[in-house]
Amino acid sequence: MRVSVMATLALAGALALALALACGKKPAPATKDDGPPPPGDTQPRDAAASEPTIDAAPAEPLASCTPTAGSNVSLVQIAKIPQQSLVLATSPPFDGRLFVVEQSGRIAIIDHTGKVLPTAFLDLRDDIGGPVLAGGELGLLGLAFDPAYNDNHQFYVYYTAAAAGSGDPYVDVVARYTTSGSDANVADPATATTILAIPDYATNHNGGMLEFGSDHDLYIGTGDGGSEGDPRRNGQNPNALLGKMLRIDVHAPAGGKPYGIPSDNPYANSGGAPEIYMIGLRNPWRWSFDRANGDMWIGEVGAGVTEELDYLPAGHQLGANLGWSEFEGSDCCSTEANHCQAQVPITTCDPTGKVFPQVTRSHATDNWDSIIGGQVYRGPCFPDLTGTYFFTDNGFHGLSEARVGSDGSVTAVDLPGTWPQSPASIHADARGELYLTTTTGLVFHVVAGP
Repeated sequence: MRVSVMATLALAGALALALALACGKKPAPATKDDGPPPPGDTQPRDAAASEPTIDAAPAEPLASCTPTAGSNVSLVQIAKIPQQSLVLATSPPFDGRLFVVEQSGRIAIIDHTGKVLPTAFLDLRDDIGGPVLAGGELGLLGLAFDPAYNDNHQFYVYYTAAAAGSGDPYVDVVARYTTSGSDANVADPATATTILAIPDYATNHNGGMLEFGSDHDLYIGTGDGGSEGDPRRNGQNPNALLGKMLRIDVHAPAGGKPYGIPSDNPYANSGGAPEIYMIGLRNPWRWSFDRANGDMWIGEVGAGVTEELDYLPAGHQLGANLGWSEFEGSDCCSTEANHCQAQVPITTCDPTGKVFPQVTRSHATDNWDSIIGGQVYRGPCFPDLTGTYFFTDNGFHGLSEARVGSDGSVTAVDLPGTWPQSPASIHADARGELYLTTTTGLVFHVVAGP
C-alpha cells in the first residue's frame, strides 16, 4: 500500500466547483466571479498521405531527471498563478515547456526552467475583446497541439462563447491558432480559424477536452448540453453533436468544411452526424489516451448518485455507447428518475450494446461529486509508476490510481494522504510526466519515491 504525502500545502482556500457538473442542478447565470468548471480508438487507417510529419527536434530542452525508484506518491508544487482557475497543463510534442490553460481565456507558459512567463501565450478573454465567455462552467476548457507542431506551429483550443442572433444562447467552439513567427512563446490571435461550432442551450456540461490520437485525428469530448437529466436527450441522439466523443481529420478538409471525416466513423456515410465517434456521454470533463497503446480513459461526471471511470481499450472504442441518459453508471434512469434527475421521462433502459463503467464512486458513501479523469504515467522520472492511471475528484479532492489487469479488468484505489483542494485536471507534459492543476491557481508535479 502506498503512503502519500503532500510535499506542499500552500493552499489559500478552495473555490467550489460548480455543483451542476456533479448533480445536474441548474446553475445561476454565468458571471465573471462564478466558480470554475470541474467540470479515440487510434487504429491506423489507409490514405495516410494527409497525415502530418513530426519533427523530432525539441523546441526547448526537455527538463532532465534522475530516474527515482519507489511508488510512494506525493505532489510538488511548481507554480502558482494567482486568482486563476487552471483547467489543464499540457505540452507540444518534444517541448520542454508547460502550457497552462486558464478558464478565464488565457494560456500561460511555464518554461523549462520552471519560470511562469509574464506574457500570456494566448489571451482570449472577452473583457479584452476575445471570444471566450467564462464563468460557472463556461470558459476556455481545452488545448491540443498538432502532432506536427514543431513544423506547422498549429494548436487547437475548445472554448464557450456567446451565440450571435436568436436560438441557443451559447456555442461550443473548436478553433485553430498558429504561434507567432517571431516568438515561440506567443501565439497570433489573428490566425484564428473556427473548425467547429456547436450550439449549446445551457451554461453547464460543456466537456471541452481535446486530444490527438496516434492516427493524427482530433478527438473532442462534448457534454450533453446541460441543465438537468439531458432534457433534449442528446446523449443517445446520433444526430446531435452534444453528449459525444467526436473524431475529425483536421489535416484533410473536405466537403466545404475545415475538416474531413474519417471513413470508419460510425455515421460517416449515414445514420447520424458523421463527426461522431462514440455516443452516450454526459460530461466527459477530462479524458485521455494512454500514449503507449491508445487505450482511452474517460472521467464521466455523474448526475445525482454516481461518478464513473470508463476504460476503453484500443480496438473497442469505435461506435461505443456509454449509456447516458438511459443509464447513470450502471443504473437505469427509468427506475431511478430522481437518481438521474430526468426532466423528460425515460420509459426503458436497454443494456444491449452499452459500455458500462469499470470503476464507480458514490456521492453518498465515497463523498465524490465531480470526477476528474487523468492520464496514465509514461514518464522517465519515476519508473515504478509506469502504466498507472491517476485520477481524482473535484469535491473529494483525494488522489486515486488505477491499473489494468492481465484479464482487462480495472482495479482502482484511493491513495491515503492529504491532497490539494479543488483539483481540475491531471495531464502529461511532452515526456509523460504528470501535472495536477487546481481551480485555486496551483500546478503540482506528480512524483514518487521509496
